[in-house]
Amino acid sequence: MIRRRGRAAASVLIAVVLAAGLAGCADDPLAAQYRSGDNKGYISGDFRVVEIPAADRAEPVDFHGTTETGAAVSSADYSGKVLVVNFWYAGCGPCRAEAKDLEKAYSELQGQKVAFLGINTADAPQSATAFADKYGVGYPSVMAADDGAVKLAFAERTPINATPTTLVLDGEGRVAARIIGQLPDASVLTALVRDTLGEL
Repeated sequence: MIRRRGRAAASVLIAVVLAAGLAGCADDPLAAQYRSGDNKGYISGDFRVVEIPAADRAEPVDFHGTTETGAAVSSADYSGKVLVVNFWYAGCGPCRAEAKDLEKAYSELQGQKVAFLGINTADAPQSATAFADKYGVGYPSVMAADDGAVKLAFAERTPINATPTTLVLDGEGRVAARIIGQLPDASVLTALVRDTLGEL
């Protein structure tokens, strides 16, 4: 029941955000999709949100890598937690724009069974550290520019070249939700995370 309410709240929030952008777009196919109310499971546009029911989720993502500080991380470190994974790089304008919302969600979810991890797809560690300092990012990032194993681990789950992309992994490490494109607001992500937390 709580999970249904959380999904309903997330759907309403997404609809409100999109409605503002769709006003006056009578001939726009996206506007037609929104008005049809046929619950396709995602909404396309500047961003796209896909929620995946537990029964339809693929195998867990098994990854390992090294953060910008040289620390080793792996999927095993996050077992039993909801993990938010954000694909980004320093020269990406939408990545810079969404950094404050990701950090806001990260801060709001502190103390719960939630972790955040960036996947930097293009930069050297020094650039990633400078980005984190400038934009106040408090969680680590795996350096994937020269790490084919990290990219391969996620390649079947998301279009990793569609940067930014944010994934929500469930407690088993399976993709439970995907946001392709710039995160429009921290509350969209926190609603998706809370839905997934309700499954633990």
